[in-house]
Amino acid sequence: MKQIIIASHPANTRVCIVEDGKLVEFWVERESTERIVGNIYKGKVMNVLPGMASAFVNIGLEKNAFLYAGDMIDEDGSIKETNGKLNVKVGDEILVQVVKDQFGNKGARISMNISLPSRGLILMPQIDYVGVSRKLEDTEQVKELVDYVESIRKPGHGYILRTQSTDCTKEEILSDAQELESIWAKIQDTYNHSSAPALIYKDESLAIRAVRDMLRSDVCEIVVDSEKVYEELKATFPHVVEENPNLFKLYNHTENIVYAYNLNSQIDALLQKKVEMSNGAYLVIDRTEALTVIDVNTGKYVGQKQLSETIFETNKIAAKEIARQLRLRNLGGIIVVDFIDMDKQEQIDTVMAILKEELAKDRIKTTLIDITPLGLVEITRKKTSSMLGDVMLQPCPYCHGDGYVFSDEHVVTKLKQDLNTIFKNPMNTTVIIEVATSVFNKVFAYKLLEKECETIWKDKRIYLVPSQSLHIEKYKIQATNATIIDLPDTAKLLF
Repeated sequence: MKQIIIASHPANTRVCIVEDGKLVEFWVERESTERIVGNIYKGKVMNVLPGMASAFVNIGLEKNAFLYAGDMIDEDGSIKETNGKLNVKVGDEILVQVVKDQFGNKGARISMNISLPSRGLILMPQIDYVGVSRKLEDTEQVKELVDYVESIRKPGHGYILRTQSTDCTKEEILSDAQELESIWAKIQDTYNHSSAPALIYKDESLAIRAVRDMLRSDVCEIVVDSEKVYEELKATFPHVVEENPNLFKLYNHTENIVYAYNLNSQIDALLQKKVEMSNGAYLVIDRTEALTVIDVNTGKYVGQKQLSETIFETNKIAAKEIARQLRLRNLGGIIVVDFIDMDKQEQIDTVMAILKEELAKDRIKTTLIDITPLGLVEITRKKTSSMLGDVMLQPCPYCHGDGYVFSDEHVVTKLKQDLNTIFKNPMNTTVIIEVATSVFNKVFAYKLLEKECETIWKDKRIYLVPSQSLHIEKYKIQATNATIIDLPDTAKLLF
């Protein structure tokens, strides 16, 4: 049973893809951090560097965006092989789309090759053919869909059939194509009436993107804890609602939806370096600035036969878990895996085949490079947005950035669940919470718990007290039903 669980909160939005109670994909976006991948801008070329076959473009962000020659279009507006030729010059105003987020000191990466996705199709207005997702098999249904899209597409506009297209009716495909053409027309009109730099088109919210990209015939329900998001999803996917009226479900209980579906411990585990596997063996995942290293260890697993069989079994389980962790943590760039050394070539081939098969399930482009003489396996995974650790962790202020702690927003999410538990007892009418100063400031600056105070906690008194000495991840809650309470001067009533 596959589910899409969407938790919407003023601090962040979380999307959990769950199979039989097990978390298989997880995305989170902070509301305080604007996502720009997929956005389309009218930019102005600021620098052209022939020696790097690239240009830097001002799209209105803090850093100029990077445009590689291979992501440029020909002078007639079509996609052709540029062979490193720079088709822009300083001062040009161009239409670009962000394909990779800003990371560290690097600006966003952009492309002039625009793509607009829907559930079943991707419109690519600068190509002139109908393509097919690499994950679609060559079947009669796919051939029929290709012929149908050929018959309805606008001359000069190309489409890519997405993996989900086989779950769509022709009416849905036609509706998708018409909607995408309408969006493209609005983009062109806005571009013609805007001055660079300007945001021309903003990609959909995380909730809509998740349903758009993950909804397949094997999804039995989509559960949302926000009425606003629930209504947005139904309005965005009318054909889905018509086919399956009970697919979208509104969760309106007081308990946090992530806790209700027993996903909280699985999410917290994604922030740990050590990953326990089903047989008692474990992985250690270490991130450096340039790459991620994954080490496989037998741990408590001692096997039942020979040592070579114990190692072989551990590596087979590890191959599946490694592919899962790449998706869950959204690890990108270069990944180096240190499997336990195997002597038999057939065992090495089996483990590599399992890893290849599991990596093929990934929606993000992933390349597997053969095992080295030292037993290391190299994987490259396309980096488009922030990795999970970048969103849910922050540099540790206690060791001056050498380690990481939970982000303020993540601490508030855990605090919210604890308050819900406390308020299940009707005798608890007032709580005093001592939190780290940074968490205190974030709660009031971004009104992170305002919604709950206006609804499920409206008859409660909640006081926050900032503490300079308390660890960011820690907080102290004191519940009381007293009419008169003694509070420090720094205490503040929560909304």
